[in-house]
Amino acid sequence: MFQVLSPCKLNLFLYVTAKRADGFHDLQSLFCILDHGDTMRFDVKDDGKGEFKLLNDMGFAVEDNLIYKAWKKLTTVSGKNFSATVDVDKRLPMGGGLGGGSSNAATTLLVLNHLANLGFDNNKLCDIGAQLGSDVPFFVAGHSAFVEGRGEVLNAVTVPEKFYLVITPRCHISTKEIFTNEELKQHYSPVRSFDELMANEFGNDLIPIVRNNYCEIGHTLDRLVKYGVAAMSGTGASCFVSFDSEQQAQEALSDFKADFEYDAFIARSVNVSHVITALASAK
Repeated sequence: MFQVLSPCKLNLFLYVTAKRADGFHDLQSLFCILDHGDTMRFDVKDDGKGEFKLLNDMGFAVEDNLIYKAWKKLTTVSGKNFSATVDVDKRLPMGGGLGGGSSNAATTLLVLNHLANLGFDNNKLCDIGAQLGSDVPFFVAGHSAFVEGRGEVLNAVTVPEKFYLVITPRCHISTKEIFTNEELKQHYSPVRSFDELMANEFGNDLIPIVRNNYCEIGHTLDRLVKYGVAAMSGTGASCFVSFDSEQQAQEALSDFKADFEYDAFIARSVNVSHVITALASAK
């Protein structure tokens, strides 16, 4: 049984620059990996049966889960009918804008590729991951990155180590709803270089729309400004503030109070995913 942390991410900034001909949007974003996420366990048998078991179905059909879809893609592309059993200790809130589902899919691709000796390189796994979701290639690459296009153009960068207090109100935000909102075009940003973006205070073009439609997000951001620059990851629902030390983050969490239900955690940013380091040491 191979066990590994399937990490989450934050969008430290997110700018929408234009709507594309394919209906998606061009973005510029800085993706940061955190040392927090779901614990995943894998067992693989090269038995030719092609059976799949997910021990924690997370409340919906296994066939709809990205973990299953990742395994299925690997068996199809490789032509190898290996069996896999996967278990997930789910710590990340569903729909929290932290990339939990995409990370689980990417972790599955990376680990099963290793355990089943499929021999795919990361470029091939990224191509497979892109068929599962826009954020999956980022987690396959496993490095903090400046992201462009619809999320598929990855440029590895190094971000300073910080500690993040992450607050996720218990509301589900539809990414499709936010990106199809007619008001979005009013908040488009110009295309800028990475150096230009890093020289300015970070922002998220989606915040005004999310604030207007989900009062919990507005309340969360308004409370977090007490501790620093309050930001929102992706389309929400997670909001965060960065700190130089874990103690400062703990003090803020102890002080934070809200009149709504929420999940909260403190995590440190890392530039390389735990999955990448675990697989490197397993070779």
